[in-house]
Amino acid sequence: MPGTVTPALQSLALSQSRSRAWHWSRKDLRRSGGRIEEVNRRRFLLASAAFALVRDVDAFAADEPLALVTADTESRVLAVGLDGRIRKEIATLPGPRSIQTVGEHAVVAHAAAGALTVLRGLRVRHVIHGFDEPRYTAGSPDGRLAYVTDSGRGDVTVVDVAAGRVLARTTVYGPARHVTLSGRMLWVALGSSAERIAVLDVARKPALVRFLTTPFRVHDVGFEPPGRRAWVTSGDDHHHTVLVYERGAVIQSLDAGATPQHVTFAGGKAFVSSGDDGVVRVFSLRDGRLLRTAQVPLGSFNVQAAGGVVLTPSLTRGTLCVLDRRGRLSLRERVAESSHDACLVSAR
Repeated sequence: MPGTVTPALQSLALSQSRSRAWHWSRKDLRRSGGRIEEVNRRRFLLASAAFALVRDVDAFAADEPLALVTADTESRVLAVGLDGRIRKEIATLPGPRSIQTVGEHAVVAHAAAGALTVLRGLRVRHVIHGFDEPRYTAGSPDGRLAYVTDSGRGDVTVVDVAAGRVLARTTVYGPARHVTLSGRMLWVALGSSAERIAVLDVARKPALVRFLTTPFRVHDVGFEPPGRRAWVTSGDDHHHTVLVYERGAVIQSLDAGATPQHVTFAGGKAFVSSGDDGVVRVFSLRDGRLLRTAQVPLGSFNVQAAGGVVLTPSLTRGTLCVLDRRGRLSLRERVAESSHDACLVSAR
């Protein structure tokens, strides 16, 4: 039975801007010579009205925001409405794990298969092989490039999502996993419980600039809007804290529950998930105060914000939870046996 939805979610529509390109005579139609001798005017008008109505309904559906949810053990991605109903099942390679919106596309990483699936709307646009263990993705601001971490190769791969091809690879000397981008600076956690973070400059081909060593082992990294400060979550069982960095120095340390934790941002707030606690903690970006604690199913590790909502799927329960900008739970629905990640797209 579908979960409950707030009125704000019912009116939500997601728009994506056209992306900037990556730098690297039409024939006349022949007119038919035939002529319809008789037309039933009443039938013609009724058919025209019906066509217009169907067209309008389809246009509305095309603008509907949908959560794309990985069904890890079922070799598919589910398109789920914010009312909890499954709109479409998209067949993929085995083991879809992470999924990330990049402009008009969504990039799905299949770590075990060593491949990416690139979706546009609700269709598979490309399948890209040649990876060892692709993990997570950060998208360029223009929506054309995906920076994909590969823990098997120990590198970051640049992918042109529209063309479906690999442009460059940069070694980071470690099992690259969670990744975040701000301007030209890309931070990569080197492991699920990483001793250091690789910092790359992506102004042209990504170039490794330096390594950042943290007080404890790191799991997730995320730049808060507009990108001046980075949040670093713990992958260390002995440290249940999140660190806030500015210009490479720690400026805040916040208690965030059992590790591993993940972080995303919306509405001037940080949303930090603790899957082992079954909790999403909501912090103020202004002063770091804990504003709210939302109960979610156990195993709700990954968390993504887009379009004014926050998505967190459960790896162990197969649920999708949707929170609003204040951290209030608006939807909890079981959609799969297991779900690792989710992102928000338009159905168009």
